[in-house]
Amino acid sequence: MLSVRRNIAVFLKILFILGFGYFFWLMLSITLEYIPFNPNVSFLMIKQTEVEHRPEYLYFFYTHIYTSIFVLLFGFLAILKKDFGLKNFHKNLGKLYIFLILILAAPSGVYMGILANGGILSKISFVMLGCLWWFSTYKAYQLARQKKFIQHKHWMWRSFALTLSAITLRMWKVIIVYLFHPNPMDVYQIIAWLGWIPNLLLIEYLITKKHI
Repeated sequence: MLSVRRNIAVFLKILFILGFGYFFWLMLSITLEYIPFNPNVSFLMIKQTEVEHRPEYLYFFYTHIYTSIFVLLFGFLAILKKDFGLKNFHKNLGKLYIFLILILAAPSGVYMGILANGGILSKISFVMLGCLWWFSTYKAYQLARQKKFIQHKHWMWRSFALTLSAITLRMWKVIIVYLFHPNPMDVYQIIAWLGWIPNLLLIEYLITKKHI
């Protein structure tokens, strides 16, 4: 029985690694569209009002997308290297992950949430996401400094679950558009919440069941 559980755990870990690798490549491809700086591509095409009338918008936008791709990578590698026993590498990646979120990625995400498409429901969700992302990461940092490493690990998982919303949001968007063909603004309102709430619920379940 123990052997079966171990094999299942190994299988799920491999699946997680392969899945993350695939979706990270997709996210990197999206990020590279904005290099060099170009306000007339992809997502920015539907944000021209902000681009033209809010001079600060592009600074926050580029800060968010350029740091978030590294946050995704550093968070994933920190988890992976911890499993392989490379503690110093895990610690250094964790510091980079925390710094980028607290100083750059989360604050710029909150600003973008205030101006999100989809009306007030989307704005509330994205602002909540940014605030919870910042808080969970800060809590993990605080617990690490207090050497409460079990609680630190749990809060880092919560933080990373919110980090993964960059991927899960887009997954839900593809699924919903393919199945239901809703109005674009309705899609924003739906994925604004689906992008991160299921992630947190799953992590809370795994923490409660002591699987992580």
